[in-house]
Amino acid sequence: MHRHYPSPITLKRLLAGLEGCCVQGDENLVVTGVAYHSGEVEPGGVFVALKGVRTDGHRFINDAIRRGAVAIVTEPELEAPAGITVVQVAQARLALAHLSATFYGHPSRELTLVGITGTNGKTSTAYLLEAILSRAGHTVGVLGTINYRAGSQTWPAPVTTPESLDLQRLLRAMRTQGVSHVCMEVSSHALDLHRVDRAAFDVGVFTNLSQDHLDYHRDLEDYFAAKSRLFLEILGNGAAAPGLAVLNLDDPRGHELHRRVRVPSLTYGCHPDSQVRPLTYKFRPDGIEARLTSPMGEMEIVSPLVGPFNLANILAAAATALGLGLAPEVVARGISALTGVPGRLERFGPPAGPAVFVDYAHTPAAIAQALRALQQLDFARIITVLGCGGDRDRKKRPLMGRAAAAGSQLVIVTSDNPRSEEPLAIIKEIEPGLKAAGLNKITEAAAKQGKRGYVAVPDRHEAIRLAVSLARPGDAVLVAGKGHENYQIWGSERRHFDDREEVTQALKEYQG
Repeated sequence: MHRHYPSPITLKRLLAGLEGCCVQGDENLVVTGVAYHSGEVEPGGVFVALKGVRTDGHRFINDAIRRGAVAIVTEPELEAPAGITVVQVAQARLALAHLSATFYGHPSRELTLVGITGTNGKTSTAYLLEAILSRAGHTVGVLGTINYRAGSQTWPAPVTTPESLDLQRLLRAMRTQGVSHVCMEVSSHALDLHRVDRAAFDVGVFTNLSQDHLDYHRDLEDYFAAKSRLFLEILGNGAAAPGLAVLNLDDPRGHELHRRVRVPSLTYGCHPDSQVRPLTYKFRPDGIEARLTSPMGEMEIVSPLVGPFNLANILAAAATALGLGLAPEVVARGISALTGVPGRLERFGPPAGPAVFVDYAHTPAAIAQALRALQQLDFARIITVLGCGGDRDRKKRPLMGRAAAAGSQLVIVTSDNPRSEEPLAIIKEIEPGLKAAGLNKITEAAAKQGKRGYVAVPDRHEAIRLAVSLARPGDAVLVAGKGHENYQIWGSERRHFDDREEVTQALKEYQG
């Protein structure tokens, strides 16, 4: 994307307000840019050396200086090279967040910024809120798992929540384009790594918490502690007024946050204590009908999104929009305007044939939610295609298998992103969960005869084709795990692979 640099400012002004930093050298030098990758350094820039998972930015200090860095920000002590200013800090990532926000002129203070965090539902809630705000006449930017976008411009999303420098640059670019509101998915990694620490949030939304990312976090408590930072430490950072916490009371962790937050809150869910909750609701094959009550009044909701978890997402978006001061009728119109979310229970197939759904579900809870949604639509049989990512949380693999088996008559176990692991080894770790939930391994021939069980097909292309070919009119196929993603990772290689394309092709073959 275009690099919008503001007017150069002094290092002293950049560092103002950053506690505990020690400066060796000239504080009054003029800074032309900030970088955390030595290859991005431009003459007159500041290089912030970050310790990463795979490499340490301190190894690239000399490269940054060769490229024209005039100041280095570092955690360890560093003898200042001739003519270079060294800034020693306690936390380089926090320093980067501070420098980035200051360098770009704190764009979040000029925007209405909504941060959405939780294990599941972040993307759909962001899409719903975008639809509501757009219908209300606002210019909306979105930063999330599928992409980063504002108006007619779209940027690829390498990570759900950008590094603090990239985040502040994007927010400034969006503000320059006339964006007034930004909906941002905030990952636990981003919270743990201080990527959003100097962003001024007007609203923080908590969707839910279930097992995920335990390859990164020590345990569920550590994972929740990272999520909690948005509400307990960051919300309202530098904003004109304290931020609003929008919390899901259907989740025990939502209750816990509700007890602990010190900022204004608005609760949602089916729990009777929720301030925004459904009085009545009906799940239909073509969507959801509900009547919601709130402190701001009642509203009738009609949405083409399907299933109980989408009702939760609708409640989250509605509560957020109401908390931002939108009228109930505007909220209702915006919700009905959203026809679907890419790779989120996205339906393919002819009305008369089997229904094939592509969904991003890649946690045990998300698999269970997606299958519960399909079970409520009265399909004759549900076939699930399931894999687990390599080099990621291994403990959730049998739990994923158990969740798939509990809601399906047939499971095709396959590959997701194998990365450096052998696909068959990953499948072996999914199988105990399938068996524990009562599904035994069967042959493809037995599956073709309609037998209940699971089949292992390591090739994802073949697994999808088999699942679709086995489905009959009245059946549903859930292809879970990758959703909107258009790649598979084998080793360190990223190959083009899109579940939606594969499903479309398999349906063409099915129809002859």
